Amino acid sequence: MDTEALRSFVRAAELGQFRHAADELGVTQQAVSKRIATLERSLEVRLFTRTARGVELTLDGQAFLPHARSIVASVERAVTAVRPGSRALRIDVLGLRSAQSAVLHDYWRSHPEASLDVVTIRADDPRVAVAAVEAGAIDASFRTVTDPAVLPPDVQMIHAFDSPLELLVGPGHPLASARELTPPQLRKHRIWVPGIAPRSEWAEFYDQLATDFGLRIDAAGPHFGDEVLLDTLADSADVATLVGARDRYIWPADHDLRRIPVVNPTLAYPLSLILPRANPHPGLRGVIAHLESLPRLPEMLWHPSWATAPRRGDSDIANAHRSRSRQE
Repeated sequence: MDTEALRSFVRAAELGQFRHAADELGVTQQAVSKRIATLERSLEVRLFTRTARGVELTLDGQAFLPHARSIVASVERAVTAVRPGSRALRIDVLGLRSAQSAVLHDYWRSHPEASLDVVTIRADDPRVAVAAVEAGAIDASFRTVTDPAVLPPDVQMIHAFDSPLELLVGPGHPLASARELTPPQLRKHRIWVPGIAPRSEWAEFYDQLATDFGLRIDAAGPHFGDEVLLDTLADSADVATLVGARDRYIWPADHDLRRIPVVNPTLAYPLSLILPRANPHPGLRGVIAHLESLPRLPEMLWHPSWATAPRRGDSDIANAHRSRSRQE
């Protein structure tokens, strides 16, 4: 059934004149008349009778009106649910316990009025997220394309924030009692990062990290989930892993796992935000402003060589936000 015909019927019934309905809908009176005539033919009933003052509903029209009104309202809700700018801001994160998700949660707690939809695209290749941003399926993604030159012209990538790494070990590990560690102290220790996916940004990150500091990064075996990884660390005296300082992990109290900061230099995983160049969702302004407010890490940082995306604040949307703030 033609929803525009239903919308024309509902407004004509509520306003009592085809002309007023046409003015409100932005079409001609003749278009409204044709839509309603088509609707009446499909229903095989008369919906209106003409009067000196306009139109009035027939008994069939009165019976049909609440159902038509409900259909029109449902269609409008459905359109609103997916239309950028009217639907909730939809942002992709690597995982709901990831640093990106934690930062978005902090933003929402300080802006509870914000309409936010946090999703996870089940793909290791960041180009899948880029395609989703380009198609409008999501409004932004916390992913990094390590070669920005391959980005489509209508998609941009900005630096979001740096996530410092920590060593996560069990109580029997030789480094478990350390308050902080330097990268050279991690040498010769097995750092287990199972499930590193080829072509993922983190595969390149760990390759460069291992090369620059002579670390033993072991990606052997499938990744059976965080629970299995945490159980292994708790029972091992020689296995450790690296986690982001903002990443959220939960383990039983008797695991007694230790999170130890890595400093001098701080190993920083650079997180980027991929978003459209034109007509970004208006809700992104608040998120980017929140990213700009995050505390800076110490100057002595190690980044992978591909961390060359524009710093946060250099994007068109951030510049527009900053310009408007100055005007206000």
